[in-house]
Amino acid sequence: MSSTMSEKILARASGKDKVEAGDIIIANIDVAMTHDLTGPLAVESFEKIGADKVWDSSKIVIPFDHQVPADSIDSANNHIIMRKFVEKHNIENFYDVNAGVCHQILPELGHVVPGEVIVGADSHTCTHGALGAFSTGIGSTDMAMVFAEGNLWFKVPETNRFEITGKLKDNVYAKDVILNIIGQIGADGSTYKACEFAGDTVRDMSVSDRMVLCNMAIEMGGKTGLVEPDKKTIEYVEKRSKKPYKIFKSDLNADSLNIIDIDVSDLEPQVACPNNVDNVKPVSEVDQELDQVFLGSCTNGRISDLRDAAKILKGKQIAKGTRMLVIPASKEVYSKALDEGLIRIFVDAGALVSAPCCGPCLGGHTGIIGPGEVSLSTSNRNFKGRQGSPDGKVYLSSAAVAAASAIEGRIVAPE
Repeated sequence: MSSTMSEKILARASGKDKVEAGDIIIANIDVAMTHDLTGPLAVESFEKIGADKVWDSSKIVIPFDHQVPADSIDSANNHIIMRKFVEKHNIENFYDVNAGVCHQILPELGHVVPGEVIVGADSHTCTHGALGAFSTGIGSTDMAMVFAEGNLWFKVPETNRFEITGKLKDNVYAKDVILNIIGQIGADGSTYKACEFAGDTVRDMSVSDRMVLCNMAIEMGGKTGLVEPDKKTIEYVEKRSKKPYKIFKSDLNADSLNIIDIDVSDLEPQVACPNNVDNVKPVSEVDQELDQVFLGSCTNGRISDLRDAAKILKGKQIAKGTRMLVIPASKEVYSKALDEGLIRIFVDAGALVSAPCCGPCLGGHTGIIGPGEVSLSTSNRNFKGRQGSPDGKVYLSSAAVAAASAIEGRIVAPE
């Protein structure tokens, strides 16, 4: 019988020949991730249930990224809690304050391969589906049970498969594609559905660009984001991981598969306006002065994003009255940016470059905005208070739009 990619992965993980959308299953977990912000509650719950050891220390990944370096006594204490947990349970894959954002370093350091079931105590864990895994966010108390038992119950989701066709125009990127899709179907348009991204446009994209699509599947209610593995996927994975993997692809006649056609041939740069990610407009229809521009996050803090921005910023200056914050998504990205001279371009243009972390994305760390201020961000959410004051406003865009806008001091498309 025909099945979707998600159904096939979850069938493997639950030891069944076949599962169908709507089934409740218990799936074995291949990778479990929590970080410095969600980890302490998971540890507290783990200890409350009386668990004395984790199910498999080699399958747990703990990065510090949300509040690094520690910016308060509470965050410093959270780090202490997690370091003690790591030491007590011999967690092999622990990445302290210098490694980078969790959703970047997991695939980058070889923890993600096709066909796995991956859970993370962070909603944007769906990013890893770009490598053909079923990857989703869970709560901290659920994570405690995963730590103890190594499995978790799931309701098998239906699938929205976005068949994306058309050659992207100059200065139009994966971020514009996914913002446009979210704007079309709404913040609840894929609630509890797997979001598959397919078609010629996706096949032409790099793995990094595919991560952008999958990262924002949650912003339309998706349970996970997925791209079928191909030669690019395999090259990326085999360069970084020695884990065995299995490739699954959807049968296009599967009962639970809903195909949505998206033509991006005429797409222009997009921006999500306050205070919802589905409030999307072409940049040409937005006239907004800026106090801050943020280039980074698990959505657009990769080396390709920094290259796109640096190409626009080279030899230019950030507008007077506008500040720009650049945060590479990982140590590897930061190192490449150093080697390629990108950091020098950002600094010379007047940007502040910070060490790899989540930065202002959660409103509690580096670079938050004050009352009445306006930020243009390459991150994934623009809810009220997301990057600081609830009286501030956040717009979302690609790295290229962010760089061009920093120069002008207002939201504009690159020339």
